[in-house]
Amino acid sequence: MFTAAIITVSDRASRGEYEDQTGPVLVQMLEGAGYEVVETTVIPDEQAQIESVLIHFADQHIALILTAGGTGFAPRDVTPEATLAVCEKSVPGIPEAMRAASMRITPRGMLSRAVAGIRGQSLIINLPGSPKGAKENLEAVLPALSHGLAMLQGEKE
Repeated sequence: MFTAAIITVSDRASRGEYEDQTGPVLVQMLEGAGYEVVETTVIPDEQAQIESVLIHFADQHIALILTAGGTGFAPRDVTPEATLAVCEKSVPGIPEAMRAASMRITPRGMLSRAVAGIRGQSLIINLPGSPKGAKENLEAVLPALSHGLAMLQGEKE
């Protein structure tokens, strides 16, 4: 069983203006796939804060770290930049697969700036902020993640 953490990146949810609906959807999906979700948090669209939380979770050796939100074109959407700033290796196939799956549903799928990367023994993946988009994107890549995480942690699958 792999550990996981979910970071919802949203100014409005972090201020309590609305309840995070995406994080709980992701928790349910991961737990249903056999992951142990050990941390969830909601933070604002502040690059330094996103970087800090990503580093904190990776330093705890959480295997899979998912972010939800901040991957679009809005001026405050900085989750990909924060992710790239803390990662040691890029994993371009994951966001490529997510965008390809999204494009089968909506042409807006091409507008995602999501990235994925590795820090230490943690895999970090950016997902859209909407519950529907996050679910669809995670469904596209979830079947392959356990193999990658096992390799990352030096295990034989």
